[in-house]
Order: sequence, then structure tokens, then C-alpha cells
Amino acid sequence: MLPEPDELAGALLDLAVPHEDIDTAVRLGRRVTDDPRALACLERSVALLVQDMGEVRAPVDLPAYPGSCEATARHFPLYVFAAALPHVRAYHRELGVPEEISRHTLADVGRGVAKHHRRHGTGGLLKPRWLHLHFHGELYQLGRLQFQRTRLGSWTGDAVAAAGLPAGPGDPALGVHVPDFLGPLTPEACDRSVALARAFFARHFPREPYAVATCGSWLLDPQLKRYLPPDSHIVRFQERFRLSHLPEEPDDMAPVRYVFGTTDVPLDRLPRRTRLERALVDHLRDGGHWYVGHGWFAWKGMGGDSNG
Repeated sequence: MLPEPDELAGALLDLAVPHEDIDTAVRLGRRVTDDPRALACLERSVALLVQDMGEVRAPVDLPAYPGSCEATARHFPLYVFAAALPHVRAYHRELGVPEEISRHTLADVGRGVAKHHRRHGTGGLLKPRWLHLHFHGELYQLGRLQFQRTRLGSWTGDAVAAAGLPAGPGDPALGVHVPDFLGPLTPEACDRSVALARAFFARHFPREPYAVATCGSWLLDPQLKRYLPPDSHIVRFQERFRLSHLPEEPDDMAPVRYVFGTTDVPLDRLPRRTRLERALVDHLRDGGHWYVGHGWFAWKGMGGDSNG
């Protein structure tokens, strides 16, 4: 059930939804509480979201808002997350997850709203699927990085096994993610995150034997080393990982979307303030492509720190 208006405002504030969006979200929430179909959809969505809480599972598709109001549809995922908040908090408490880590993890909702604002100029959250991981106990924010409980896919799993580690496709792993709006990706910040994560998962998920951490990101495209100095934060981040593979198909817009916040602006109109911005644009204008690289490092050894 959707919280009452005053409780809804507090829940959205806890989820780091920007202050200027809260009044609109609370007002539009009345369209949900006054519509039996929308309420049933909300309850079904929450039930699916928190089902088998904590189990690593394939992504689930939640039902779409059944009404005709476009603004309410944009905000509907916020109501689902607000209604699911007590469930995930209870799971975190059961595990003994520190309140600060729980709060920082779930605050990714507000980051999603901010990204939506940057790209579309409106409030809401049109692509909430990523956040299902947070509300199912599968992903945690630990310092600068996020860590997802997952399983090795075939490409990276085969590479890990070939390197002699005791893991392969289907085995537990931790996926590393780099959220935006969180300051520089310094080697020191990443070292701290990895150290926090090693302690966190050993304590709260001791029955999941992680052999490796993985990452799939445009940040691991080796071509970036042609444009960035060896001591740049991105190159230092790349060097944490052993590259397992690059897909055959490029994903040119992945870095553009992350760095510029939009893919709707022509390349010749994008800003060129930094070396990275110039590299991304010039590479594409010269006929090149960007790829999402996939890599890994050993979780229990010294891999993953900035010196090894």
C-alpha cells in the first residue's frame, strides 16, 4: 500500500529524491490511491519486487502503470520503491547491514531521478529496472563503487577458469559498478571501496564464496588509453582488471550517455571541456567506435587495489 502523503514525502526524502520533485510526486500519488486499478498494480509490483528477497535472480518485469496520465506514469516507479522500502530495510536489518550502507544504497533512487532530469528535463523515473537490484538485496553502495551479487557469465567465467582460479560460468561473483554524481573515480577511493566490500561481503554473505570481481563498462575499452595519460583515473581503474573480452558490436552511445547525460545532441554540439570529452567525440567523428569491455580481478588476493 502507498504510504499516506506525509509518510510518502518522508520516504521519498529518505530515497534522496530531489526536494523540488517531492511535492509533485506526493500530489500525483493521489491518482494512484484514488484508482483501484492503479492500487492493484502497485501492490502487484511490490510483491514481485520483494519476492524471494535476497536471492540472486534474473531481472523481473513489473507491470506498467495502468492509467492515462503521463506524469503519474513517470512517477509510478517511485511509489513502488516507497512502498517496498519497509521490506528491504527489514532485510538489511536481518543481515545486520549498517544503517549508513543501507541508506547510501537506496539513495540511488534519487540519483536515478537526477539522471532523468538531466536527460529529459522532467521529474520521474522512466527506467527503474536497474534499481530492482537495490530493493532485492542484490546490490550495495560501498564508498565510491557499487557491488552486485551476481554469477559469472560464459565469457568471463571461461577466462577466469583459464587463468587457473577456482571458478567458472555460473559461479558467484561480485559485479563492480561506477555510479555517477559521486565525485572523482580516484584510485584511493576505489581502494577504499574494495576494502569495504571485502569486509562487508565476508561478514554479511559468508556462504557465498566469491573468487572474482567483474566489471562490464565502457570504462574498460582499451582504446581510451590512446587518449588519456597513464595516471588518469580511468586508466588506473582499467588496470585493476584483466580484460576477458570485447563484444563484436560497438556501443558508441554508452560513454556519451554517461559523460554528457544525453544522446540527443549532435556530436559537433557536445562540450569539449575535458580531455575525456574531446576523446569521446573526436574518436566517433573520425569513424571510430566505442565498446563495453568486460574484465575481472581476483577477489581474495591483492588484485583490485591501485598498486596491483
